Amino acid sequence: MDQTTAVWGVLVFAVVAANLPYFSERLLLVGPRRAPKGGWWRLLELVFMAALTFGVGTALEAQIGQRHAQGWEFYAAAACLFATLGFPGFVWRYLRRGAHRVED
Repeated sequence: MDQTTAVWGVLVFAVVAANLPYFSERLLLVGPRRAPKGGWWRLLELVFMAALTFGVGTALEAQIGQRHAQGWEFYAAAACLFATLGFPGFVWRYLRRGAHRVED
């Protein structure tokens, strides 16, 4: 796998992973269904997906060549980027009109 493909692969994986907690009512996508799933569960899933994405990126970097050491600044910026990538899912879950209507 070349470097360009790896970068695009990690970015696509990050976009999907950042939005998954907002589109599913299951815990970590495979656990029991919780309706409605609380905001803290979604935040925990978002942190788990971010760690998984960082792991995939690190593995691909190691496969391509030498892995570079990163400081805390890299991880802070990457976490902010991951949260930003999850914004469409957040809007879909919490900011849509009528998203919180009580069904009769």
